Amino acid sequence: MQTTRRTVVLSLSSMLLAATLIAQKPPDPQSSFEPRSGPGAGQKFLEKLAGDWNVVKTFYPRSAEPSRATGSCRQKMIHEGRFLQSEFMFDGPSGKTVGLGLIGFEPETGLFTSVWTDSRSTRMSIRRSEAPFNGEEIVLFGRSLDPEGSGRPRSRTVTHLEEGGLRLVHRQYVPAADGQERLMMELLMTKR
Repeated sequence: MQTTRRTVVLSLSSMLLAATLIAQKPPDPQSSFEPRSGPGAGQKFLEKLAGDWNVVKTFYPRSAEPSRATGSCRQKMIHEGRFLQSEFMFDGPSGKTVGLGLIGFEPETGLFTSVWTDSRSTRMSIRRSEAPFNGEEIVLFGRSLDPEGSGRPRSRTVTHLEEGGLRLVHRQYVPAADGQERLMMELLMTKR
């Protein structure tokens, strides 16, 4: 009887050890160079921006009347909740424009980084926070990857939610001739 009990205990121990080994993930050699990171407070904020939106885009030129375009936007969290992907489509005076944005948050630094592309240009727009996330709005500054362009004035964008998360306001400011900022573009987004 004791031999049977000992055999059962050893069998159960072996099964538990095997299950534990199977459940463990194999080592990730890339982690020694690029440690894994999970979502943080910024991703919680980005989750609030996910969904389908109606968009009114207003462009404010330096010396002419503002121009408006209407459109739509679908935003979704990707890569296990680490990044927000935005797909825009606008109908404006010059035809259809589509755009694709991606924004992420680094919990270690508290900073956001975004990339934007659209069908109007072959340039990519890269923006990054300069101060840690304050929990209420995303403030990004345009970045140049060209070392010679690093001294140029940069644009600033500010994004926040209103009306209990049903309205998203995104404004882009650029330096004006007098050194002050001026509003260049505004997206008013209403959740569907």
